[in-house]
Amino acid sequence: MIGDGALEDVEAIFAAHVSHEHPTGIIGSRPGPLLAGCGFFRAVISGKQGGAATPHHSVDPILAASAAVISLQGIVSREANPLDSQVVSVTTFNGGSDLDVIPDTVVIGGTFRAFSNTSFHRLLQRIEEVIVKQARVYRCSAAVDFFEKEYTIYPPTVNDEKMYEHVRKVAADLVGAANFRVVPPMMGAEDFSFFSEVVPAAFFYIGVRNETLGSVHTGHSPYFMIDEDVLPVGAAAHATIAERYLNERQYIYS
Repeated sequence: MIGDGALEDVEAIFAAHVSHEHPTGIIGSRPGPLLAGCGFFRAVISGKQGGAATPHHSVDPILAASAAVISLQGIVSREANPLDSQVVSVTTFNGGSDLDVIPDTVVIGGTFRAFSNTSFHRLLQRIEEVIVKQARVYRCSAAVDFFEKEYTIYPPTVNDEKMYEHVRKVAADLVGAANFRVVPPMMGAEDFSFFSEVVPAAFFYIGVRNETLGSVHTGHSPYFMIDEDVLPVGAAAHATIAERYLNERQYIYS
């Protein structure tokens, strides 16, 4: 969309997302970084297949991959500033299903998150270095894919301070100041972040939590449901944010 010019001459952009963490009708956001940048990786670690009973005739990628997984945990715990939230999680490990054979390859993969582009790209660099060099320690080779051609690297979602303040004022008028919350940053990611890199933006949440209805599950859960009482709140918030922004700009230019 950006490449096709969808954001040309756009001055501001806003987005809403339902949240099961906040009661129905509560609106929340924060200035600055709100959601983390997100990337994924897949590493193929190659050795030499052999019988499990004669491991000295093999070059064991299981051992190399295991060492890589352990070493990856040190990137955040020992290299990152504790005040700069980051995540590296290995979520897949596949070395085949034969209980009597050391495989020739092992595939591991996972995700990494950070709130700044600098930290994010540092994680990317270090993940590749750790996997490749740990593989060499165990006489294996490794190749790491970050799926960059598939656009699965998401930058952090960062709220412009002026756009955030605009959302806060509108929300306070609509639902009352007591029903607006400054929410903490989250390690989740959002493709709206691509827009926020180009145009001053504000991303905000609208609560849908209603324990009586069972609206308590994350949007990624098969049990997710929405308290439909939030629909007029969300519609009014979106419409008023846009209308008031346009009216204020018209006043400035008049």
